[in-house]
Amino acid sequence: MDLLNTLVDKGLRRELPTREEALAVLATSDDDLLDVVAAAGKVRRKWFGRRVKLNYLVNLKSGLCPEDCSYCSQRLGSTAGILKYTWLKPDEASQAAAAGLAGGAKRVCLVASGRGPTDRDVDRVSETIKAIKDGNEGVEVCACLGLLSDGQAERLREAGADAYNHNLNTSESTYGEITTTHTYADRVDTVNKAHAAGLSACSGLIAGMGESDEDLVDVVYALRELDPDSVPVNFLIPFEGTPLAKEWNLTPQRCLRILAMVRFVCPDVEVRIAGGREVHLRTLQPLALHLANSIFLGDYLTSEGQAGKADLEMIADAGFEVEGAGEVTLPEHRASAGGGGCGSHAGGGCGSHEGAGCGSHEGAGCGSHADGGVCGTAAAEPAAPAAEPRTDLVAVRRRGAGTDLAPNA
Repeated sequence: MDLLNTLVDKGLRRELPTREEALAVLATSDDDLLDVVAAAGKVRRKWFGRRVKLNYLVNLKSGLCPEDCSYCSQRLGSTAGILKYTWLKPDEASQAAAAGLAGGAKRVCLVASGRGPTDRDVDRVSETIKAIKDGNEGVEVCACLGLLSDGQAERLREAGADAYNHNLNTSESTYGEITTTHTYADRVDTVNKAHAAGLSACSGLIAGMGESDEDLVDVVYALRELDPDSVPVNFLIPFEGTPLAKEWNLTPQRCLRILAMVRFVCPDVEVRIAGGREVHLRTLQPLALHLANSIFLGDYLTSEGQAGKADLEMIADAGFEVEGAGEVTLPEHRASAGGGGCGSHAGGGCGSHEGAGCGSHEGAGCGSHADGGVCGTAAAEPAAPAAEPRTDLVAVRRRGAGTDLAPNA
């Protein structure tokens, strides 16, 4: 397929595809799916080999959020039966993180629900970062606390944070349809604050909220412009008790096409499969490892994930290997830029730029269709209806942080 050959060539050179090419990936048929995965897999292996980076979420404060993000089980007005608790103490958070680190995670993501942190909250998180780093040499810590005020990113950096996550979630044109208590511009501002403070920026999206193919391409191109080092791709978990509970728009094949499109647009960026992979990719999860080079280990913020042991077996069975603590995740040309990125060097592309947290959808507090055809490809057939809703796969987390039970890691 001419389209895929073109996209592979561009990905290996870190060149940005056209919007028409990105849309055409989403419009490919199921008959061409393995070809799409194989093509995007060439780009993934060029920049990341067969390594898979493991990340581990610790929900520092669950529920009780004043924001109205429609996708979130912790939102204002949510009746989802999730765990609700206030701030974990630094030693409690450190103990929770230890389980993930023992399972092979090299990054701990500290997430707290809410619009954004107070200065006292930043102090709490700073103490937690110190507690985790004192006991675990070389661990990366990413904070995800919502919208940042001036000076807070710098304080987190001084406390030892390596990265900050704040997702765009969806396109600017549709953002007001999923959240009214803050704006798309607010989110962009927080990502820029993280960048300016020298933190590695992590920002991604949520798929499956009823958005169009154009919306998905819009948000991925916007992420490229923001230059994050990592892009978490969340698939909506339709929690009962939230406004999007009935949005079951994804199939495993659709999820793979979305991940492939993200890889082509951001070839040398850490692409992470985040919330919802078990719910929507299901038995096709191993194929997604050919597209993304990073996953979360075990449970998420408010929902259960696949058992940590099963994650490790899946990685090994698919012929991949867990990225070691001493290995650098990003390609040399990005890592040597000190977290700078896509397009900040000659050559452009995101591919020429390159994290998850509050606003990462699954659980995070404040913070997440069309046809196409290009390069001689025929217009895609109308998408088949999504499979019957698998509500049996949506389970509330009842162990780990905020409970007396051992975590799943």
